[in-house]
This record gives sequence, structure tokens and C-alpha cells, in this order.
Amino acid sequence: MTFSEIVKNGCAEWQLPITDEAVARMERFSDQLIEKNRVMNLTAVTEPEEIARRHMLDCLFLLTVTEFEGKKILDIGCGPGFPTMPLKCYDPNFDITPLDSTGKRIKFIEDSCADQNIPITAVTGRAEEYIQKKGVRESFDIVVSRAVAPLNILSELCLPYLKVGGLFLPLKSKNEAAEQEIEQGRSAIRALGGKLEDAKEYQIRGMDYPHQILVIRKTAKTMGQYPRRFAKISANPL
Repeated sequence: MTFSEIVKNGCAEWQLPITDEAVARMERFSDQLIEKNRVMNLTAVTEPEEIARRHMLDCLFLLTVTEFEGKKILDIGCGPGFPTMPLKCYDPNFDITPLDSTGKRIKFIEDSCADQNIPITAVTGRAEEYIQKKGVRESFDIVVSRAVAPLNILSELCLPYLKVGGLFLPLKSKNEAAEQEIEQGRSAIRALGGKLEDAKEYQIRGMDYPHQILVIRKTAKTMGQYPRRFAKISANPL
């Protein structure tokens, strides 16, 4: 199947409506990713069909979990643009801030968006440092993160950004190791004011293993001492 067919068929299976224009934007971004990857290490996935499955559809499943329209969204550790770019290609009006510590990745996102006239405000910085900026702490409705860190570490980086009532949606594999990771992350989630409400499992046709999106709701304010410096977070997770 072509890139377009894979994306459209996957969305149809999830009853997620998608326009031809959105798919075209995703395919254009895929081309940009492959081209830039020749001179910069952005992704190990370099075939358009696999980008459609492993990057685009994997991120688009977020849209079946909750409503993104009208919400303020933060993508922590966005890398070359996942989940930011599939979501912005789906609807350029989504208010998503991609955050990554590597300036070259952020520049790639900015250039890719400029190429397609997609509005974006991207941030180069570390999650445990950007939160110190005035007005940032507990200001987001949704925080997403994909392939960044184990849940007990990731929760401390992400939950402090959420408003009470907001959702933290980490994308994870669905296997025994992931289940152990979830169990090890429960105490951190509680300590940071969160509650694990659900785990939405999904399968992408053409891939031989399932995925899941954890649904973690912010139920109370996070204590001001969090997040700690990353060295302390990684050395002594909650």
C-alpha cells in the first residue's frame, strides 16, 4: 500500500475522520524527514510506508483518546516532531508546543512547518528547566510524550506542566516490560498529583506488536519541589 492508503485505512479502522489535505501534509513531512535524515540522524525509520505506520498512525491514535481542539498541548521530548507533526498536519490549528533539548531538531520542525504554512511555536530546552519560565507551570491541558524515558522519570518531567484536570498521555509499547514500567511508575504518578485512569491499547495493521496510550489525569497540584534536576530524577526516581 502507498503512504496515503496506509494512513487513510488506519484512520478508518479507528473511525477517525481525516481529510485528503491532512494526508498530503503528512506525506510532505515524511518526504522532508527522509531528505533531512540523509545529513542528520533524525529517525531509524526511512521507508515512507513504515513512516506512515510507525510514526504517523502511532501518533494519530492520540486523537481517539480525547479532544485536542481548543486545548493547550505540550509535546515533551518531541525529537524530529513526534507526536507534534502528525497532529499539526492533521489540524494545523491545534495549539501544540514541541519541546526538545536539541536545537537542530527544533529547527527542522520549524522549517518543515514553514514549508507548509503550518503555524508553530517550538522551544529548545530541557523539560526540567523550561518549567521555570513564568506562566508555564501547570498551564497546559494535555501533555504528550513518546519514546523519551521510563514512566517513573517521565512523570516527574511532564505532570508539573499540567493544569489540575488535565491529561498526561505517554505513548508506550504493550508488552511485559511496559507493564513492569507502569507498575514502577505508579508511586511517582501519585506523588506528583496524578492518577492512572486507563490504558488504551491499539494495533497498527502491518506491525506485529500492540501499542498503548496511558491516560493519566492530574487530580491535584504538583508540589513546587518537582521537577528536580535531571541527575537527581534519574538517580532516585519517585
